[in-house]
Amino acid sequence: MKNIIETLNLRKSYFVEKTEIPVLKGINIQITEGEFVSIMGPSGSGKSTLLYLLGGIEKPTEGTVKIKNVDIASLSDKEISQLRRRDVGFIFQFYNLVPNLSVEENVMVPEIFDGKSPKQLKEKVEKILSIVGLADRKKYMPNQLSGGQQQRVSIARALLYNPGVIFADEPTGNLDSRNATEIMELFKKINKENGTTIVQVTHSEELAQYGSRIIYLKDGSVVNEAKVPCK
Repeated sequence: MKNIIETLNLRKSYFVEKTEIPVLKGINIQITEGEFVSIMGPSGSGKSTLLYLLGGIEKPTEGTVKIKNVDIASLSDKEISQLRRRDVGFIFQFYNLVPNLSVEENVMVPEIFDGKSPKQLKEKVEKILSIVGLADRKKYMPNQLSGGQQQRVSIARALLYNPGVIFADEPTGNLDSRNATEIMELFKKINKENGTTIVQVTHSEELAQYGSRIIYLKDGSVVNEAKVPCK
């Protein structure tokens, strides 16, 4: 399998007045197509910062991020926006749903921004909602859904363009254990059946075990990697 994501000497610092605060210190990782990778580490280790750099939400202080062998620093702002909409999907701890839009309308939002009409998207959205188990709730409003169901809407929205990669930042952080398990089972299904590469940040060793590999961060550096035994 070839690499879909690669970093070289990736560094990120923030500056408070004239004081440099290093967050990531020379990260070198490779993620191959179809992997399900969990990034773990204590609070402040740089997990979410790394995820945002991989997805082009933030820019590195030094170093390189490549997606499909393209250095994303070489892309224009417009090309980066297209990358984030079409080639990668993001799922966050907070569901970021539009409260006055229905489930199916929330899923459609990214493609409507690209000029598609709801009629053009109907069949595609119904298929995705079926994948995430919400076909019978497409007309519901977010406040009529449980937390787990709202996160499924976020996952459906991330799947809209059939992205090669999904980045998930603490996707179960607001869920109880039952719903967290259901979401992780859904990720595993998407990874296996669609071949979608998934990179998640989690603080839970139990949830990290749903992936195929775990990358451990500490103080802004990779300190260990471990393959997850097949189940």
